[in-house]
Amino acid sequence: MLLFVWREAWAPQPMLPLSLFRQRMFALTSLTGLLVNVAIYGLIFVLSLYFQQVNGLSALETGLAFVPMLGAVLPVNLIAPRLAERIGAAQTIALGATISAIGCLAMLGVDRGTSYWAICLQMIALSGGLGLLVPPLTSTLLGSVETARSGIAAGVLNATRQTGSVLGVALFGSLVSGSAAFIGGLHASLVISAGVLLAAGALIWIGAGASGLAHRKVGAAKRHDAAKTQRRKAGEDTGDCRNRARR
Repeated sequence: MLLFVWREAWAPQPMLPLSLFRQRMFALTSLTGLLVNVAIYGLIFVLSLYFQQVNGLSALETGLAFVPMLGAVLPVNLIAPRLAERIGAAQTIALGATISAIGCLAMLGVDRGTSYWAICLQMIALSGGLGLLVPPLTSTLLGSVETARSGIAAGVLNATRQTGSVLGVALFGSLVSGSAAFIGGLHASLVISAGVLLAAGALIWIGAGASGLAHRKVGAAKRHDAAKTQRRKAGEDTGDCRNRARR
């Protein structure tokens, strides 16, 4: 990874221009995508082990147990753009992350033999929050770069999310590696996921606010300069009119 960054920093035509990360919203959305996937996909891996190894479900039954999560993502994806127009993209991302975090915390009562229906709603909240945050996350990242670089930006988001998934599986998998301590590892995974999701939501909310403030300051400065230029021009025009009148 370090060699890749070093090579891209000095390449005349880099595959990944590191200057993109100087854009505040590009960097924030990329990091948010990584953190969200650490939490969500790490938990999906752990829950699949829980259903099979602890509760004794078959592979088919375990797959079917995740169908409600998929069913929640699709309709929420359609709602997300409209909600983002009303309350803002960053706020929608933060709301989605918070909903998923609540789903994690509500699942802390899970134990050996816990009924699937006792945690089904929590799993739906987990995936519903993800479905709510992904569309505005993607549009915000793409909107933070020039159109010519949108392909690179999309690739970066995909790569960071995939990296987050790998890290989540590795981290949470290590927590539940011992069968005797599986439930304790599952609870730790849920707490960590909730913390990571809340941190991601706060990061994008605060970062977007700071970015908006910076843009407003720049806009105010430009308007001030434009007003000064107009006043100076008006003064010059007035002076020209006086000189003509004297002649």
